[in-house]
Amino acid sequence: MIELRNKHFVLKLNDECKAVSLVHSATGIECLDDSERISLFSLTEPRPYNNEIKLAHPNKRTTFQANRVRRDGNRLIVGFELITFEAVVEISETDDYIAFSLSDFIVKPEDFGGLAMSPPPISEFRLLQLPIKKRERFGEWLNVMWDDDVAINVLATSPFTRIDAEKRKDFSIMSADSVQEIKLKNSGAALIVSSPKKLLDCIDRIEHDFDLPLGVESRRSDKLNSSIYWVPFISPQNVDEHISYAKKCGMRMMLIYYTSFIKGSSFDGYHTIGDFELDENFPGGLEDVKKMLQKIKDAGITPGFHLLHSHIGIGSCYVTPVADHRLNLTRYFTLARPLERDDDIVYVEQNPEGAVMHPDCRVLKFGGELIGYESYTTEWPYAFKGCKRGHFDTNVLSHSIGTIGGILDISEFSATSVYVDQRTTLQDELAEKYAPIYDAGFEFLYFDGSEGVNPPFEINVPYAQYRIYRKLKKAPLFCEAAAKAHFSWHMLSGGNAFDAFPAEIFKEKIAEHPLEEAPRMANDFTRLNFGWWRFSDDIQPDMYEYGTSKAASWDCPVTMQVITEAHKTNPRAEDIFEVLYRWEDVRAKKLLTEEEKEMLKDASTEYILLVNEEKEYELCPYYRIETSEKDITAYHFERKGKTHVVCWHTKGDGVLSLPLSARSVTYEKDLGGVTSECEISTTSVSITVSGRRYFSADVSKDELIRAFENAVLQCNNV
Repeated sequence: MIELRNKHFVLKLNDECKAVSLVHSATGIECLDDSERISLFSLTEPRPYNNEIKLAHPNKRTTFQANRVRRDGNRLIVGFELITFEAVVEISETDDYIAFSLSDFIVKPEDFGGLAMSPPPISEFRLLQLPIKKRERFGEWLNVMWDDDVAINVLATSPFTRIDAEKRKDFSIMSADSVQEIKLKNSGAALIVSSPKKLLDCIDRIEHDFDLPLGVESRRSDKLNSSIYWVPFISPQNVDEHISYAKKCGMRMMLIYYTSFIKGSSFDGYHTIGDFELDENFPGGLEDVKKMLQKIKDAGITPGFHLLHSHIGIGSCYVTPVADHRLNLTRYFTLARPLERDDDIVYVEQNPEGAVMHPDCRVLKFGGELIGYESYTTEWPYAFKGCKRGHFDTNVLSHSIGTIGGILDISEFSATSVYVDQRTTLQDELAEKYAPIYDAGFEFLYFDGSEGVNPPFEINVPYAQYRIYRKLKKAPLFCEAAAKAHFSWHMLSGGNAFDAFPAEIFKEKIAEHPLEEAPRMANDFTRLNFGWWRFSDDIQPDMYEYGTSKAASWDCPVTMQVITEAHKTNPRAEDIFEVLYRWEDVRAKKLLTEEEKEMLKDASTEYILLVNEEKEYELCPYYRIETSEKDITAYHFERKGKTHVVCWHTKGDGVLSLPLSARSVTYEKDLGGVTSECEISTTSVSITVSGRRYFSADVSKDELIRAFENAVLQCNNV
């Protein structure tokens, strides 16, 4: 029996290298499921290579389970079923975790019988696998199983380790693998078993010990949950205007799209990504960028940089006139015949069946030339037909027989960019261009287009992010991204932000997506961003009230996208700004109680954040009134034994006639404020409707609701 232990837990292995116990010391809780005993380690070969094993067993991808183990100091010497060579696993037992790393193999000359190869021919090595009992919560991103008593976490200690959990009926096999094509030796994993309250402390220790991005420290920042004002085009000429709008919304963070700085860039496409030359708005270069960012900071707002790190624009220097050799190809083909400059058929050795046929993505790459195609054959002679030479304005070249090329990896988002091959140096070269711009004064980062990498995605999604992250002089306060995988947890303390939803489905999609994801992200000990909310002409105060209230229930921020002039033309802009300001003020001052947060999580109930007569915030559920006038929005709510209606004109202003018999009414911009002028007759009350106002009358709740249901716009200015 071998025992691996620290102050938090004890892991016991039997002589067959099977985990028989994993006990949390403080509680005595057994964390392993005993219905299945599995080996702690295994290794995989593409096929058996030892001659006798090859003859005796099928030639296929084969996994050999560990079946013996002995300890030699800080090393475990591991043997496996069928095969005779052994693996050396380095272990590190610390107070907060136990780490595992494959350091070497012990191979005898007879193990591979004189084969001309570098033994052993391993494709994957399983650093750790444990059948962990199902508990109340599982964080799929962090890879942590936990409840109120204990947390079990299998965590990568390098960006090259594959982390996963295979669900079974009553348990999950939590695992860590090193992969030959990525990094087989010296990529590691750590096992943590602790109380949930101590988990982040343990991860923090790992991050410091292995020189990882400090995700725990970032998650403890007071700025992490601040909402964000996003702008695509900002310059020294309009920075003051954007600062003014951000402050109206109470937003303390400003995310600036790369299109604000980069020459030739456009919000509608990614045409020149990769060039990264500053445009004419910054004649003084980075010094002008620094001055603008300092002005934003002086206003009490923290600037962040939004970039597409793994994209290359089809109009950039990396594509035209000579396509860079480090652009990713999704499939490879070998020329079966020479390809001359005037040829419009490309003959290849491999069958093109299944090749991409989207009209914007039918592009081959051979050498530095890109070639469009119309169709292909699936019987010999294999060929791509209807070819357009010199696609994307590349130079037309001759290519000899045997030249290897393939299908260009064009982005599925607008097809105006292509993806970097993460096996090459190109991502690092791009990082050298991004880093000086970020270092001009930005303090947080958004990795857009993070899904745009080549497989394996679980490695390359975070690795591409990390290649940018490690070039920055100062670590960001936090990062967000369009995609994530396990190692991203250390960088993406902000998680992800959902894309914009149009006004007509805004609330529905908030409930369907970010509100659904928020508890799952909480299981990963992190938050998400409730969305990039495009400020459009038809967005309304109640929509942002719904979204911000649901975000606040999970301590999550929102991002408002200022893309068009809608913040000037939307008639209810000031009301929307006020909604955002109130919720951001409540968030900054941490005024919401845990009970109020629990109430707000209910997707079916809407809440309004009021400023009451004492100028204090007050949270009330409120309910939509189905008005007869499509341009009028109204909600009713109860407070202090009285029914109120908050109402507004969605498109402009007008005079609204309420069929209501009332002796006294109040119609206020603010609760407890000055009553606006109303016309009261024996059968109706007329009010001027424009921005958000609060109405009440000395009638019953049902009468008041019916009055708004049957109200008539006598004058409607839209």
